[in-house]
Amino acid sequence: MAVYNTASDSANTAVRAFLTKVGEYYLGHSFNTGSGKGKALWLSIRDIDFNGCCAYCGEKNSKLQIEHVLMFNRTEFGLHHPGNIIPCCKECNKRERLEDKSYCNWEQHLIRVCEIRSEATEFEPRKQKIMDNFRKHEYPDLNMNEQHAIRVIACSLYENIKTESEKSLDLYKQLDEAFVK
Repeated sequence: MAVYNTASDSANTAVRAFLTKVGEYYLGHSFNTGSGKGKALWLSIRDIDFNGCCAYCGEKNSKLQIEHVLMFNRTEFGLHHPGNIIPCCKECNKRERLEDKSYCNWEQHLIRVCEIRSEATEFEPRKQKIMDNFRKHEYPDLNMNEQHAIRVIACSLYENIKTESEKSLDLYKQLDEAFVK
């Protein structure tokens, strides 16, 4: 639960909702990981495909979280799609920021986790398992035009939601002045 809500929070939520819908478009059906078939598919990925282990560190964990391999945000535009989710422990679900303030990608993160744990030989098998998940669940191989279209729409949506939030506050202030005071 957020301690302080901003227009950026609602804008980020709108972008994630859009990325969910695009993922479902390519999947051909709803993908609600909280219930029904979507949840069953998530549990299968977690428990069968990854044996109940974190995809990054390989540790068995009863509290694995959904990790979007291609980040589910307005910088990487990863889709909410079975091919883009893997199980991840809480400790590994924190990507490092690079010098330019962006987050490292999933391969850089996997390398880092393997280095920290002195498990360099585990990098390739873990990477392969993640790549196999992309293929098994047919994550869409978006061409540059499709990626650009998603990026343009997501960025526009983000800016529009932030702007609408500010406009709503201005409207409230005008109504407050006219009718309340």
